[in-house]
Amino acid sequence: MLKIYFKTPHLETQINKNKFKTMYSSSSVSKRFVLVPIVVVVTTQLLLVRNVSSLNLTNSYLHHKCVVNQGKYKPGSKYEKSLDDIIQSFSNKDKDSYGFRTGYSMKAYGKEPDMVSITYQCRIDSRGPKCQSCVVTAGYELLRKRCPRYKEAIIWYDQCLVEFSSLDTSGQINYDDNFCMPSAKNLIGNSISLEERLHLLNNLTKLAVTKIDKNIEGIRKPVLYAAGEKRLGTKSLYGMVQCSADLSVQGCNECMLYYIVHFQECWESKQGVRVLSRSCNFRYELYPFISPKGPYYTKF
Repeated sequence: MLKIYFKTPHLETQINKNKFKTMYSSSSVSKRFVLVPIVVVVTTQLLLVRNVSSLNLTNSYLHHKCVVNQGKYKPGSKYEKSLDDIIQSFSNKDKDSYGFRTGYSMKAYGKEPDMVSITYQCRIDSRGPKCQSCVVTAGYELLRKRCPRYKEAIIWYDQCLVEFSSLDTSGQINYDDNFCMPSAKNLIGNSISLEERLHLLNNLTKLAVTKIDKNIEGIRKPVLYAAGEKRLGTKSLYGMVQCSADLSVQGCNECMLYYIVHFQECWESKQGVRVLSRSCNFRYELYPFISPKGPYYTKF
């Protein structure tokens, strides 16, 4: 029996759940934090789990959040129809082929505060048909089941996230919609130090903001994604980082650093973790979870 922790600045509530993971989420957090240098060397344990689930070839639902700030719309309203029309358009690959190929798109009708917008971001190794399938599934799940009638909501799957909003927040770091899913297993002693894990995440972030995205035509834009592993002898640590495509290089760096520090209590003693937000995410494990043949994968 594990626990889910919902963290706010003044309250921590513990709820028992029959889950394989423990989850931390924060609904409101301070945007002020100390920038600390991330400097170190990497060691890990090797755990080869070479099966479909370990390489994330599935597309599982992870989490969702219904946001109250922007209010609700009425059933059968023009707002609901616009949302439905946008999601339906995603089912036609020709309608947003560039978005699925690049893994990011923001579609909007109208003007604030009555604007209807849907933003999606796919994991870079899931671009193309996998991206489209994930976006359609997640969009309808959010619209019909998880957050019906909410103007603002967000849902995360293994391969994508989808956000509804009546505001244009592109290019801004989202500090409010986030969660942490640590491994159920603790590290034994100091087998892999905090500094060693930070070093891998730091190296991946550097690659993410410097590698040029080959799928973006006409401009040289950083891919804002990197995956890889660090091997020492027979031991390996695996990691991945990604920022939303609407962020700048500076924004990506700031987002990654913020969430690494903000959720440190959640993951510092764990064998693995996923930290996800609207703006960036990272993951590390003691086993491979992304194919080394995937794009932008590095063996350090």
